Amino acid sequence: MPQKLRFAMVCASNQNRSMEAHKILKDNKFTVASYGVGGHVKLPGPTQKQPNVYEFGTPYEFIHNQLKDKDEALYTRNGLLKMLQRNMAVKTAPEKWQYSREVFDAVVCFEERVMEQVVEDMSSRQQTLMRPVL
Repeated sequence: MPQKLRFAMVCASNQNRSMEAHKILKDNKFTVASYGVGGHVKLPGPTQKQPNVYEFGTPYEFIHNQLKDKDEALYTRNGLLKMLQRNMAVKTAPEKWQYSREVFDAVVCFEERVMEQVVEDMSSRQQTLMRPVL
């Protein structure tokens, strides 16, 4: 039996697009992981100038409970609590691409600037396998 391909889904904060893709692929039995490339995990806050900022590795459940305690009506209305519930069912916490040393066959980036950061990171790594990645 041939080896299954490994996929990585990457967005800025490992919250929305990468997690939705991760869930869909996982539900369809693909080997998949997901990541963010930003400096921090940023989620909308009460105003554009007041985002909720977390470190990568902060459990989705912790973020969910904290936002629910802050303003359940706001975060229910804007869909964050539902999104975080989905994320909790997929994995424990957002992960940062730059900290991972997993090997993938294909890396899907959901924004051009995300792709640029992934390519920059991959170019700076010590080459060990000498295999292309899509």
